[in-house]
Amino acid sequence: MKTPEKFVYVFGSSRTEGAAAMKNLLGGKGANLAEMCRLGITVPSGFTISTEACTAFTEQGREAVFELIQGEVLAGVKFLELEMGKTFGDASDPLLLSVRSGARASMPGMMDTILNLGLNDEAVLGLARKTNDARFAWDSYRRFVQMYGDVVMGLKPVSKEDHDPFEVIIDMVKAQKGVKQDTELDADDLKELVQRFKSLIRARIGRDFPTDPWEQLWGAVWAVFESWNNERACVYRELNDIPASWGTAVNVQVMVFGNLGDHSATGVAFSRDAGTGEDLFNGEFLVNAQGEDVVAGIRTPQQVSLVGSRRWAELALVTEEERRLHYPSLEELMPDIYQQLLHAETTLENHFRDMQDIEFTIQQGKLWMLQTRNGKRTGSAMVRIAMEMLQQGMIDEKTALQRVAPERLNELLHPIFDSGARKAAEILARGLPASPGAATGQIVFHADEAETWAKVGKDVILVRQETSPEDLRGMSVARGILTARGGMTSHAAVVARGMGKCCVSGAGAVHVDLKARTMSIGEAVYHEGDWISLDGSAGEVYAGKIATKDAELSGDFGKLMALTDQYKRLDIRANADTPDEARVARNFGAAGIGLCRTEHMFFEGARILAVREMILADNEAGRRKALAKLLPMQRGDFEGLFREMHDLPVTIRLLDPPLHEFLPHDEANQRAMATEMGVSLGKIRMRVEELHEFNPMMGHRGCRLGISYPEITEMQARAVFEAALNVRAAGIRVKTEIMVPLVGTVREFNAQSDVIRRTAATVFAERGETLDYLLGSMIETPRGALMADSIAREAEFFSFGTNDLTQMTLGFSRDDAGKFLPEYLKRGIYEHDPFRSIDQKGVGVLVQMAVEKGRSARPDLEVGVCGEHGGDPVSVAFFHQAGLDYVSCSPYRVPIARLAAAQAALTS
Repeated sequence: MKTPEKFVYVFGSSRTEGAAAMKNLLGGKGANLAEMCRLGITVPSGFTISTEACTAFTEQGREAVFELIQGEVLAGVKFLELEMGKTFGDASDPLLLSVRSGARASMPGMMDTILNLGLNDEAVLGLARKTNDARFAWDSYRRFVQMYGDVVMGLKPVSKEDHDPFEVIIDMVKAQKGVKQDTELDADDLKELVQRFKSLIRARIGRDFPTDPWEQLWGAVWAVFESWNNERACVYRELNDIPASWGTAVNVQVMVFGNLGDHSATGVAFSRDAGTGEDLFNGEFLVNAQGEDVVAGIRTPQQVSLVGSRRWAELALVTEEERRLHYPSLEELMPDIYQQLLHAETTLENHFRDMQDIEFTIQQGKLWMLQTRNGKRTGSAMVRIAMEMLQQGMIDEKTALQRVAPERLNELLHPIFDSGARKAAEILARGLPASPGAATGQIVFHADEAETWAKVGKDVILVRQETSPEDLRGMSVARGILTARGGMTSHAAVVARGMGKCCVSGAGAVHVDLKARTMSIGEAVYHEGDWISLDGSAGEVYAGKIATKDAELSGDFGKLMALTDQYKRLDIRANADTPDEARVARNFGAAGIGLCRTEHMFFEGARILAVREMILADNEAGRRKALAKLLPMQRGDFEGLFREMHDLPVTIRLLDPPLHEFLPHDEANQRAMATEMGVSLGKIRMRVEELHEFNPMMGHRGCRLGISYPEITEMQARAVFEAALNVRAAGIRVKTEIMVPLVGTVREFNAQSDVIRRTAATVFAERGETLDYLLGSMIETPRGALMADSIAREAEFFSFGTNDLTQMTLGFSRDDAGKFLPEYLKRGIYEHDPFRSIDQKGVGVLVQMAVEKGRSARPDLEVGVCGEHGGDPVSVAFFHQAGLDYVSCSPYRVPIARLAAAQAALTS
């Protein structure tokens, strides 16, 4: 790899080298800091060490990178000294720095930050003299020692039940002093904290806290680079498909102080509501604090705007008088600063043409902007913001479509609490509506245990005092998140919104005891495993389970879906086996049914008895007798599907699974079956043994069943044609497609098509009328793809069963791949789970080949996909490029696929 000529880029009032377009090189934070400088917004001067340095650090190590960047970092610090008129390392008037990470993709809270770097025992005295504020100086010093000890020196809680060791000491000192807030500690108290922190570091780490500012700076830089590969960052990248190769930049800036008295503050704000999408400037701030205090959730913050403050008070059951006296908004407390902040956020949103998440500090009455980025938001907010910005003329239709991540639509489609059931439920506590949605689950207090419980199918609610980046895995699998502390911009709130997880934060009545594994609310005590429910839209916590109902979709959702239809080329069908599923699919805009799995209809009530009677039959006559019982049931099923889909195509797959799946394999159920059917247990055992297969996936199933037992195919074909004619008689136009599964050679297809066409002729003769229909083949085996041209001469359409095609091409069993596939993904052997997103280089090549060969034999060949990949946005984009006509997915993923198809058309 060629070594870049430049690694460090400065920004400030006198010179700025970066810009927003350089995000890949400077990371999102560094690029946007430079862009704000170019816009004339007041930003603390700094420099950015590029992502290329991080990549070199990962590949070559610390010493090699030190040689590469040392000179440029020295020059960057010199630039800051000239900008500020101070000298780094001068104890009499110290130049203090912040060191922050900044990847090209926003990763809130996943990597590390260090503030007040450059302080030591001499510099803290100089800072106190220079500012004439000893309390501020020692508060800054204790924060620096705490952050550096954690991030760089690695002093963490001993176990998951333990609290942050630094916070434990702070709580002890506050208890001794008889105060509740950090701000009530005086300079002597803070000085004592510094000494206790240093003693703790020496005792636990085995070395002294560094006093040389340059040693501190390099230690912080290396810590940020190392944080790119810490566990929480790796988990976040895995959850959000962020490549490890991107690396992170390091941003070094001159410190500005929000903890410099009552005319100073720090905060986080959003140009629109990140939870609902409402076009309302909102945010939180803390007086006399530093930035980490706001997101850590240790103090409950105040609201930036008056509207937001009054809304918060209503939720927190705080009177207007109490709010005005004790929790005033920034708009009321510092009206001039609020207007400056409002102007800055408007400028930034108009410039970036997207909702902005901004961080700011007020130092003794002067506003400084520390960051701007496109804000994380919920799925519903994503849709609303995109459509409102379109209506406001800020973006065009294509941009609006690209602004919504297809997977995030999932959040809008999930059930919500039934209003009647919610009213009847007992409210335990109220907090802030940090991330909307409804969740019911069992209480779990530790993130790793949330993972364990979720793996065995349990619904969990992760309950914490406040969350930290280490909790990411547990947060990702939880149904909902409840925290006792923290505001709307706390770690829990920001990450939950980014994940689309229901979250209630800052529920002050909740007391969490990690060691006892209990949650107390007043006199009531709730234990791990107890059921609770969260309403993230109202900020309410309920006892027990609450019934749910289907989500109510907004007008903005309908407008977005209508927009997808203007741009997409692919049709989106649904995999549906029942009229209810078909109704859901049609309501979500499905263009037909791409897969009806007839075997799913066989497991209900009397049907399973008829199926088992057919399996146990000793001859064709016996099988036909049992199939005659199934015929009216199948016919009724198909009639229901045809009625629901009206004039849209319905693709019906013939019986696919091996017959042993319809028989019980344990003795108790075999005995029950024997009694119910009036046959001997021995006969059932013998038939189960006869049908046993060593590899059922590649065994006696699909078209092989129909070839062995053509009477099954005949019954199913008759049911389809009779149902279609019956529904057509009611004035409904029917589009019937019959699909033969697991075809590997045209002879297999012809063997089944002969039975189907012969049955069609018989039914049409009996009824005195005919019906147009299509007869096609599933392509699920590699040989089927290779022989696509010969199959297409007989088949009128193809549908790729990508689940089985993936298994057979890769030689992976989907049921067993979990034993090794996670390790493959971790080591980069496969970039993505091939069962979630199509393996484009392997399975994808077979798909492309089959499409090309099939259409060479039949130019008008209709081609679709009906595997799970049909609902995966990345796979949908691939299928668009491969020239398919449609994809088929589960009903609730139809809107996701519609949006993905439109985006594929825009980017192709």
